Amino acid sequence: MVNVKGYISTNFAKSFLTVFLPFFLIISLVYLVKIASLTAQIQISFTEMFRLYSYTLPDIIFYTLPLSFVAALTNVLMRLSLDNELVALYALGLRADKVLRSLFILGTLFSLLLLFVSFLAMPLSKQYYQSFKTEKQAEAKLNIVPGKLGQKFGDYYVYVKENKDDVFHTIVIYNRTKKDQEQFFSSHSGKLNKEHNQTSLLLNEGYGYTYTGTKLQQAQYKLLEVFDTSRQKDFRYQDIFNYWAQAATNQKLMGKILFFIFVSLIPLLCIHLVASFAMINPRYDANHSFLIIFLVALFFYFIASSLDKWGNFLILFFAIFMVALLGKWLFKKRVARYF
Repeated sequence: MVNVKGYISTNFAKSFLTVFLPFFLIISLVYLVKIASLTAQIQISFTEMFRLYSYTLPDIIFYTLPLSFVAALTNVLMRLSLDNELVALYALGLRADKVLRSLFILGTLFSLLLLFVSFLAMPLSKQYYQSFKTEKQAEAKLNIVPGKLGQKFGDYYVYVKENKDDVFHTIVIYNRTKKDQEQFFSSHSGKLNKEHNQTSLLLNEGYGYTYTGTKLQQAQYKLLEVFDTSRQKDFRYQDIFNYWAQAATNQKLMGKILFFIFVSLIPLLCIHLVASFAMINPRYDANHSFLIIFLVALFFYFIASSLDKWGNFLILFFAIFMVALLGKWLFKKRVARYF
């Protein structure tokens, strides 16, 4: 019996890696494209991009593991059936429900891993991700491109003719303070200055103009400091307990809890359901692996999405019980009564 468990577990591991790695790489590419789009808002280095990617790993793992488990389970049981290896095990006196015991152990481990990822790793990684974005935006390290119009520094529009060694040359700044009042500054040179988490533009040797509907004022300056007055949102970390405690008053977060719990239990709940259609007699049944994977995944994620929108804990427990009961009934009706 121990050898059979090891044999099935080994086959499952090979099938799982074959499915999981392509899923993981494809979804990783989607997240990398999303991270790359942030460069239009903030400056990030390659190292910082990799850091942001590491914050998305819990999300990637959570959304790839359940689908990979369903696909791997279907493929391994179907392949063992088509190669007559399950028939050989039945002939040796091993019942179909005992064949699944090792898979239930794996399903339990996968479900525990998903619960850990969804309720511990994902909240922390999301907060780290948001904190990083807030920090980079607060730094206001603007990518001021010479010759480009429409660039903003706080409430001001900035135009720079050229940039040499981090010193701007021929700078023009425009600001509309009121509906009928505008400000205009020009300078020969300037540079970004940051002190005490406050960013400013230091302008040298220039003129400033204030225009209203009836008056134009001019001032000459040797040094002018323009501050970034835009307000930055402060980010506050929350521990895991306080983060999920908000679900008591936040229906959207409560829906996420229900979604995470149900999706985390997919590896455990899907075993009987998948086995009901994947453990076949190759002489009478055909290979429908792709159809099984698609329908089972659609079935589980439809329930999970419904719980996210309209569910509560009572409905969640009822859904888990009914899915488990359905899988057990189908397995007895289609497999256990014959093998």
